[in-house]
Amino acid sequence: MSSATAENQQALQRIMDMSRMISLALLALHYYYYCYGAFESWQLTAPWSDKVLQQLIKTQLFSHFYKTKLAALLFLFISLLGAKGKKDEKLSMRSPLLWASTGLVCFHFSFLSLSITGPDRPLAAAIYMLWCSSGYLIILLGGARLSRVIRQKIAVDIFNADNESFPQQEALLENQYSINLKARYRHGGRTRDSWVNFINPFRGILLVGSPGSGKTYYVIRHIITQHIMKGFTMFIYDFKFDDLTSIAYNTWLNTPGGQKAVKAFYYVNFDDLSRSHRCNPLDPDSMTDISDAAESARTILMGLNREWIRRQGDFFVESPINFLTAIIWFLKKYQNGTFCTLPHVVELMQTEHAKLFSVLRTQKEIQVLINPFISAFIHHANQQLEGQIASAQISMARLSSPALYYVLSGNDFSLDINNPSDPKIVCMGNNPGKIMTYGAVVSLYISRLIKAVNQKGKQKSSLVFDEFPTVYLNHIDSLIATARQNKVATTLGIQDLSQLRKDYGRELADVVMNITGNIICGQVSGETAKQLSERFGRINQDRTSLTINRTDTSISRSKQLDPAIPPSRIAALSAGEFVGMCADNPDQPVDLKTFHCTLVNDHNAPGRQQASQKPLPVVRKVNPDIIEANYRQIKEDVETIIFSEMERMLSDPELAHLIISR
Repeated sequence: MSSATAENQQALQRIMDMSRMISLALLALHYYYYCYGAFESWQLTAPWSDKVLQQLIKTQLFSHFYKTKLAALLFLFISLLGAKGKKDEKLSMRSPLLWASTGLVCFHFSFLSLSITGPDRPLAAAIYMLWCSSGYLIILLGGARLSRVIRQKIAVDIFNADNESFPQQEALLENQYSINLKARYRHGGRTRDSWVNFINPFRGILLVGSPGSGKTYYVIRHIITQHIMKGFTMFIYDFKFDDLTSIAYNTWLNTPGGQKAVKAFYYVNFDDLSRSHRCNPLDPDSMTDISDAAESARTILMGLNREWIRRQGDFFVESPINFLTAIIWFLKKYQNGTFCTLPHVVELMQTEHAKLFSVLRTQKEIQVLINPFISAFIHHANQQLEGQIASAQISMARLSSPALYYVLSGNDFSLDINNPSDPKIVCMGNNPGKIMTYGAVVSLYISRLIKAVNQKGKQKSSLVFDEFPTVYLNHIDSLIATARQNKVATTLGIQDLSQLRKDYGRELADVVMNITGNIICGQVSGETAKQLSERFGRINQDRTSLTINRTDTSISRSKQLDPAIPPSRIAALSAGEFVGMCADNPDQPVDLKTFHCTLVNDHNAPGRQQASQKPLPVVRKVNPDIIEANYRQIKEDVETIIFSEMERMLSDPELAHLIISR
């Protein structure tokens, strides 16, 4: 086969060479016939050439001035058809065509030199032949360059954006629970309108994006407004109070009365106490058994000591938790929980060991928890005792603030936000400058709220956590996994998987990342981008390769399965540009779940809304004297508890043996 191909190539080359020789011969005969006088004066004629010329004249070859020129030009074109020059991918059609056009003009208008000076004059003939030959050579040059042009161009797509595009959901899929975000995407060289449809938010929504990627502006505020308009009860963790709270409050105010299923709006703010409701997260009515107290103790201490999250199970981690559990449960049982608040817990922990242990021993349910501490105290194991208790006391002492005591000791509302008889919206504020202190308190609120919310027979509710890693929520994976049946939609906002791993540990962070059914991601990089890219899957993409040699050019095309959204694409997303995947319902299936689009926002709307927004109303007028009086009252309550219990034990012979003395 290769031998036959080589012979064909050689035969073709001979034909091209012969055509070019015929073209040159015809041009030479044209010069000789029409400039015969000049050749005669140059003594370039001969009898044999004249005889040949006489025979050619009989063929009518010279019957018209242009006949031989056109014949020469025709054979030149034939010779150029098989020309194979070295291909140049930078060469375009414009340059060769320009050369060929210039040559044709010169070749055609060369007759002007003959009409001006006459054909019998040697100078006129020399100018004509030089002019015509120059045109001929320029045509030859243009034709040769034309053979070097690559006619099958490869599309220039430097970043492979068009090849990595794919069809997306363009229809609006809406139901009574859905979150719908209008978007645009590019596919097939066109910009198309689309929708990001979270039709089942109860399977969890994970929002990932570095600072400035547009998580709040493009996504979270729409989740809040749409769910409030659809009658959801809500809890909103507002990391930078009152950004989200103002949006939620004004949306709630502007919701038509007929659609306003939620009748109450509450917000907690630890900085401006006049614009803050009060709520006791350790409400005794919400704690049914000692496991609730243990869960609350773990949450508050893990929130204050984030490094303990990775050390759960250690002796010097579990001991402070047991100690705090005992105090919470004692206050829950004491006088039916009249003094069961976090401020009272903090103050009671600071009581002298002998009196505190004596009082705690009166509650039989917690004896198993406090016996190790009492044993260490009686046997003068002070170093062990301090290791068990001091870490809890020191951590809890950070909460000893009159402002915190004021908010945590009131009862303006309960945390069962989706109670059908009292549905409500609750916004919880934080302060980036006081994350460690406020974050622990908010964590306790959230822990108690989730236990109240995640129950059967309640209204649909939505939990939105902006900057989720700044709070500690134990068993967040169980919430996402089980709350779906109870119509609880959970939205978690994080900046990066590494941030979640730092605060929650690798195992729990990976679980949260993998069990959320809906995910929307802005610009991230590193391992987060790689993991998400694998989750979004692969698509068939066109692959084109170009091979250039001296005589031939080959272009091969193929299809290959490559990542639909590679990590480099995720790392280069612009603000407002998101990738992700939506979960569907059995009764509302979605074929195109993956998306890569730019969310469409009315950028003038926030300005108009801000101009018409109403500020959060003042809940009550609070002055420093009220806050200080509440602070002193809590301390006096604890002193009264210790004094009255000690008096009761001293006066009762059956309890006297519980008093510890050293």
